[in-house]
Amino acid sequence: MSLFLHRLRQMARMMVGVPDYDAYLLHMRDHHPDDAPMDRTAFFRERQEARYGGKNGGKCC
Repeated sequence: MSLFLHRLRQMARMMVGVPDYDAYLLHMRDHHPDDAPMDRTAFFRERQEARYGGKNGGKCC
């Protein structure tokens, strides 16, 4: 049941455009292990900036 609720929450966030911090942490761990990940607040701000007129378009790789 917990996994179901987690997936449901992820899907709801994607539908309204809220970025998935947990997916970001997994990406950082797998692809950028030497870099410290942003905290949740900084991540949200960076994603919003990238989506609504950021400087680098939100691309990391």
